[in-house]
Amino acid sequence: MADRPRVVVTGNARRWSPSWWCSWIALRLLGASPVRASVRHKVDLDETIDAVVIGGGDDISPSHYDQPAEHDGEYDPERDDLEIEWIKWSLQHGKPLLGICRGSQLVNVVLGGKLNQNIRELRKLTYNRPGLLPTKQVKLASDSRVSEVCGKRKLRVNSLHSQIVSETGQQMKAVGWDLDGFIQASEHQQRHIIGVQWHPEYLFYVPSQLRLFRWLLACSRSTAD
Repeated sequence: MADRPRVVVTGNARRWSPSWWCSWIALRLLGASPVRASVRHKVDLDETIDAVVIGGGDDISPSHYDQPAEHDGEYDPERDDLEIEWIKWSLQHGKPLLGICRGSQLVNVVLGGKLNQNIRELRKLTYNRPGLLPTKQVKLASDSRVSEVCGKRKLRVNSLHSQIVSETGQQMKAVGWDLDGFIQASEHQQRHIIGVQWHPEYLFYVPSQLRLFRWLLACSRSTAD
């Protein structure tokens, strides 16, 4: 592995992508070399890559988990295909993987999980209003890797989603929930894989959130040894 771990960060293909730049800052602060991957930013699967972040964005096509499309769904099939390829590559090569929001959902879907496509009307105790600031409460399982990594059992996080993992994928375990009981964090029971429903890249100034990226890099170094 190079002195600076090379971390692929997937996302949208827009020229200006705040999530990419915030992820870039978080990873650079921790000594990594972020590599942007999108349908416009090609990265060869044969390149040396030490870890992968699957970023947030548009809804995942429900055809991937055997559900009909929502009438107002916004899908990006090309991005689905690209990110599914990166998830499978990570699994095949044993590379650590962090799924963020849509990315957490897609990791679970690739492993056989299911999504609830619209939770807006099901919300009772948590506001639906999207925001980048840490205004939502999440409770983590005390014995979870996510709790150990973040150093807390209760987190204040942001929220930009209207879909949620309703059934975790194979070997993925739900370890975090919001006040309405919706899954907010999951982790693989054998591999270095964590999925979070919030956006830690926008909270890189919060120590507990930056630790998620630190964990990813620590795992990349341990798997390279």
